[in-house]
Amino acid sequence: MLAAMKQRLTPRLPAWPEPQFGADEPLFDRFLLVLIFTLLFFGLMMVTSASMPEATRLTGNPLHFIYRQGFFVAVAVAIMAAISTIKIELWDRISFPIAVFALLLLIAVLVVGKTVNGAQRWIPLGIFNLQVAEVAKFCLFAFLAGYLVRRNQEVREHWLGFAKAGLVFAAFALLLLQQPDFGTVIVMLVTTGGMLFLAGARLIEFAVLIIAALVGVVGLVAGSPYRLARVQNFLDPWQDPFGNGYQLTQSLMAYGRGDWLGEGLGNSIQKLDYLPEAHTDFIAAVVGEELGFIGVATLLCLQLALALRALWIGHLALKQQQPFAGYWAYGIGIWFSFQTAVNIGASVGALPTKGLTLPLVSYGGSSLWVMSAAVAVLVRIDHERRVVQRQPLSRNTAPKEAT
Repeated sequence: MLAAMKQRLTPRLPAWPEPQFGADEPLFDRFLLVLIFTLLFFGLMMVTSASMPEATRLTGNPLHFIYRQGFFVAVAVAIMAAISTIKIELWDRISFPIAVFALLLLIAVLVVGKTVNGAQRWIPLGIFNLQVAEVAKFCLFAFLAGYLVRRNQEVREHWLGFAKAGLVFAAFALLLLQQPDFGTVIVMLVTTGGMLFLAGARLIEFAVLIIAALVGVVGLVAGSPYRLARVQNFLDPWQDPFGNGYQLTQSLMAYGRGDWLGEGLGNSIQKLDYLPEAHTDFIAAVVGEELGFIGVATLLCLQLALALRALWIGHLALKQQQPFAGYWAYGIGIWFSFQTAVNIGASVGALPTKGLTLPLVSYGGSSLWVMSAAVAVLVRIDHERRVVQRQPLSRNTAPKEAT
């Protein structure tokens, strides 16, 4: 009965046609590349629009954040070009060492990290500050993909396989909570659970995980005044619109002014020092005000298409007997979709504020670079699958030698 229930709960991916390769077919997913660069361009455009008032107030130069974001995007493209040349087999071999490296970074940030708004999440590296949590997400999901390959039978048949993955997640979570970075812990929890589910873990383990997660979240919220205040503000931001509920009420006003078609690109009022973090965590509110419901819906469709494409790439990789690549692609798809949901959900008041960026869109170097590396991994996974799929065709269609 549990097996039948799990089969019904397993997500059905959209039936994109599986490509049939000929000699002139591309070896890269062009649709995926279009999605990536569309989101990068859209993000640069919206950061340009949303950041000018803040840049003028802080530096006197309205183009300050635009220049920086342009640099971040250029480096992101270089990172994608470099990462897309690395074989997935190499990532499989180093998945454990990079997880250890990420844990060391999480320890280092607690010692030498830079504190901003009460959170110690960044390691200063001169021209930019490295947000270690972003690197940790990338490394943890790579490790879990390797773990699910090595311990697949144990994960499917014994609670120890599930528990070992949970302990690794717990090590990351405990260090992240010291920063504190509750939002990243939630993203990691959901993505880890999703990867284990798709790898075939039993439902009873998920029931225990959900109960433990709920108890942990309630305990963390109740034991932290600032988290409790966020939840209270989320429930009724209008009871203190000029205090603790200020950011959310300003965000809601931005969405309200946008209506269906928006006020026009560049015409946001809320970004004029009313809405805090307009070019970072709350950039979706500026999109809503300037481009309206149509603009936000388009942005959500692009993000959803990217996440579904990642899941589809993972599905095809598993069919081609490339389990590490398949599980990692699943992890990236869940990561991107859930982080998008949390970011936009927080800006519309559907979820408490978490301080998570909008993938490939929000201002910032660390998040943009790590997520660019993640989508480059997707490009590489799909490329290797296409190469393998083309090889039998090449052998079967090769001209025979004259006898």
